Amino acid sequence: MTMKKLGTFCKAHKAVTVYAILVLLIVLVAVFAKVIAPYSPTEASLRDAFQPPSAAHKFGTDFMGRDLFSRIIYGTRASLSSALILVAAAMVIGGLLGIIAGFAGGVVDAVIMRVCDTMLSFPDLILAIAIAGILGPSFVNAIIAILAVSWTKYARLARSMVLKIKQRDYIAAARTTGSRARHILFTYMVPNALPTLLTTAVLDIGTTILGISGLSFLGFGIQPPTPEWGYMLSEGRSYMQTYPWLMIFPGLAIFITVVAFNLLGDSVRDVLDPGKARKHKKKKRKLNKA
Repeated sequence: MTMKKLGTFCKAHKAVTVYAILVLLIVLVAVFAKVIAPYSPTEASLRDAFQPPSAAHKFGTDFMGRDLFSRIIYGTRASLSSALILVAAAMVIGGLLGIIAGFAGGVVDAVIMRVCDTMLSFPDLILAIAIAGILGPSFVNAIIAILAVSWTKYARLARSMVLKIKQRDYIAAARTTGSRARHILFTYMVPNALPTLLTTAVLDIGTTILGISGLSFLGFGIQPPTPEWGYMLSEGRSYMQTYPWLMIFPGLAIFITVVAFNLLGDSVRDVLDPGKARKHKKKKRKLNKA
């Protein structure tokens, strides 16, 4: 995309541009955490414990005297990287399984969809907690636990799209001309399903950050000394009334990041599927009138 086309796109889709810039700033904070953070996120100094927000410590210090601002900056790296890895893995695994199920049909479709139905019969968070509890608390196990309950959405979505595409005339023409199944899959099925899967993935990043933070809050996710927002909230809840900044600032970090990704996902969906966007706006108007 040339600069001229990029400028035209930004003018035509101002909401996407604003939210993309906000998300980019969050990503840059994660990438340049070492430059932005004034202190080490793990270096403790008990004599500086529980200092309120000040010029020296913008967000105050925790019970071990660690600078809270530095820990939140480094926590961006942990929370964002784990969410991106998880969403990418769920989209690839679920998307491929869904495409294969819809294209192959028969026994393959039945087996994959029954596994999906089984996973969907349990509440997502409860099942993730159960899996993480069985595997043990760690970063990798938290990823596996949430991945086990999140791939099903992409599988069902990809399958439904493939079933629609299978009925198109160009698929029948490709089969008539002797095109192999592999060629049809990667030439027609995957490219048609990818935009919707990517939009869903962007929308899921915020939810995934909440899920990872929730597991860490309960002690099943990323373990200390790695700074992570959910675990920081868990550490600060014992001092909520006396030292409220220990929960306020990590909570704000989660809130801002989740809202930014959700807004970006909504705006991208509106651009890629304006029909659905209009329906969504009509529903909102009806609810407001009611």
